[in-house]
Amino acid sequence: MHDRITRKLTTILAADAEQFSAAMTTDEVGTYTELQSARDVFFKLIERHGGRVANTAGDGLIADFPSVVEAVQCAIEVQQELAAKDSALSFRIGVNLGDVICDGEDLIGEGVNLAARLQTMAEPGGVLISQQVYDHVKNKLSIGFEYLGDRRPRNLPEDVAVYRISLGAPRPSRASHPRSSAQVWSDPDPFADAPQRDYGLTDEAEDPEEAPLRGLDRLVGRRLPLSERSKTLVLVAAGLFVIDLASGRGIWAHWPLLVIAMVIGLRDGPRLLGRTEFRGIPVKLCVIAAFLLLVNLFSWQGVMWSLWPIGGMAAYSLLKRRWSEAE
Repeated sequence: MHDRITRKLTTILAADAEQFSAAMTTDEVGTYTELQSARDVFFKLIERHGGRVANTAGDGLIADFPSVVEAVQCAIEVQQELAAKDSALSFRIGVNLGDVICDGEDLIGEGVNLAARLQTMAEPGGVLISQQVYDHVKNKLSIGFEYLGDRRPRNLPEDVAVYRISLGAPRPSRASHPRSSAQVWSDPDPFADAPQRDYGLTDEAEDPEEAPLRGLDRLVGRRLPLSERSKTLVLVAAGLFVIDLASGRGIWAHWPLLVIAMVIGLRDGPRLLGRTEFRGIPVKLCVIAAFLLLVNLFSWQGVMWSLWPIGGMAAYSLLKRRWSEAE
């Protein structure tokens, strides 16, 4: 008779060294020394944040934490300390909250697999977290998060929402050639290398899962996927134009469509674009600027009055960016 399987809900941190095999080929002794030094940093900070090391196979490491916040804080501090030490090895880290099977001291299961997949997707010196982790830490840690979109991790059956913790530019390993962010994803993001900042304007758009049902979601009684919501919007637009043409009272359908498009953009813009800002300006402000410009054009009276509020919002964003960089 098999023993009863022991499971637990825990936060899993998966870490792995960038191009470790190539570094060992170049300088075996030096690379091993760097690995031991990096492990000392991991062990120290994992213990400090109440976690434990479950597995240290090869150059990788699996740890689990009873606290989601402590796990993410540990990952951040590890990357910061390794960067400060200018270690020859760069590590990628993935953090996930999931139900796992306890196999002695080791952990196995889908929760561990997703943490490991997030780790492989991360940039050298970077940290990626799952939606479950983001939901727990977004209001508890004063750091920036970048929504990278729904991605399909290798060998997993469905897409998952992925967030990157803002730690600055990726730190390439000195022991190997750096890997560009375009190589990290199977579907490259052309804006992946652009700096992302948190302007405090994207909380609602980045966390739709906890928000109450609104608009089309409330009408159908469930949270629609972005693709289904887009199809619904197209059908609504077509219906409004048919009613507009049938009424014979002039063109008016563009006004409700403009409002609907603005609401969708404010709520889902960052998720649709996979980023929280564009060229230093938050996506929400870009949506508002586009709305004002179209209102101006639809009600054209020979004056481009929309340039004043648009210019003011752009100036505010750029000044706030400068202040953030100065701090």
